[in-house]
Formats: sequence, structure tokens, C-alpha cells
Amino acid sequence: MEIPLIQLGPGKKATITRVEGGEGGRGFQINLGTRGIRKGKEVEVVTMHPMQGPVVIRIDGRETTIGRKMAARIFVDAGNI
Repeated sequence: MEIPLIQLGPGKKATITRVEGGEGGRGFQINLGTRGIRKGKEVEVVTMHPMQGPVVIRIDGRETTIGRKMAARIFVDAGNI
């Protein structure tokens, strides 16, 4: 089942299936790619800050913070979650 990363709960892991281009288009995907966020990678949501704050994710053993709008454009295979 494919869902946006923003819908994956804290502590859950999933595999990235696609990344939609943002307002910046190619620059958006390059930004994510430099952080290791790309199709086929396993990602874990560490925490979601309250009040529409950022989302902390773990990918390749490293934590990074992304905005909620970014997380809404990253789609994952949630499996049976």
C-alpha cells in the first residue's frame, strides 16, 4: 500500500517508492538525493514535531529533518501497516 511519508507514524519503517517533484522541480529531488532520500531506500520516521513542525527521519543510519510539505511528496510502501 503506497502512502505519503507524512502518514507513516513514528517508529514505523517503509521503503520509498517515489518522490514527486516539488515547486522547485529538479532542485527538490537533488536536495533529497544529497540526503540519501531516493527510491528504493528504507526510511524510518523517528518523530514528528507538534504544531506542524518538521519530521525527523532515519535513512542509512543517519537522522535528518525535513518539512511536512516535503514529507507529503515522498511516497512509501507501507506494506501491512
